[in-house]
Amino acid sequence: MWPEIFRRVKLFLEFRDALTSGKVRAAEKFNGKWTVNAWVKQGILLGFKLGELKEMGAADGLSFVDKDTFPARHFSVADRVRVVPGGSSIRAGAYVAPSVICMPPMYVNVGAYVDEGSMVDSHALVGSCAQIGKRVHLSAAAQIGGVLEPINAAPVIIEDDVLVGGNCGVYEGTLVRTRAVLGAGTILTRSTPLYDLVRGEVYRATPEQPLEVPENAVVVPGSRAVKKGPAADWNLSLYTPVIVKYRDEKTDRGIELEEWLR
Repeated sequence: MWPEIFRRVKLFLEFRDALTSGKVRAAEKFNGKWTVNAWVKQGILLGFKLGELKEMGAADGLSFVDKDTFPARHFSVADRVRVVPGGSSIRAGAYVAPSVICMPPMYVNVGAYVDEGSMVDSHALVGSCAQIGKRVHLSAAAQIGGVLEPINAAPVIIEDDVLVGGNCGVYEGTLVRTRAVLGAGTILTRSTPLYDLVRGEVYRATPEQPLEVPENAVVVPGSRAVKKGPAADWNLSLYTPVIVKYRDEKTDRGIELEEWLR
């Protein structure tokens, strides 16, 4: 029995190291299409099963209790990741590329992938298995949802050069394409329809495909009237995200300050 347990622990630690180094990912892009690696989620869940609760951190400072298979990561100058002082935490099994900036306090969960040049701002969350591209800015209090179960569920994917505004929430079953801009307070979920005022279309997730924000789309919070039942009599409306334009030179000038922060 014990040799088998030791073998499983050894394999898990090798798997966790591969996640931490970015050699394996919960989702990968092939020929323009994202594919979910369900076996990666299974490996993470195995880690929770193998782990035991352990007191971690400093006895006279910040301390916490968690599964010993997923401790907090420690960075050195050689990692070339800026982790600014102030209470941030990044779990083992999360990949954070060189040149990423982590503003306090922020959190990156296991299985997440944060690519080069991105910034995770204060009070922002990168959930389990979320995939963040290059030069992405997750503004203050942005919440990128995580997903471990069901195993085949698509994680949140934010492609390259996306700006996610403050207090945005992007949750399971959402794909934000390259260079999109999410205005402050935008909420996106699998069940949220996305209205495109420019192209006159409505985008929805399907059982096979996530909700997809088009490349270069500029999305802001909006509302739509409820036209049936008591809600219509009461003049109620429901929240909905709206594409009001597609990225242009004016949009780029408005966010070029982000480059100075890097």
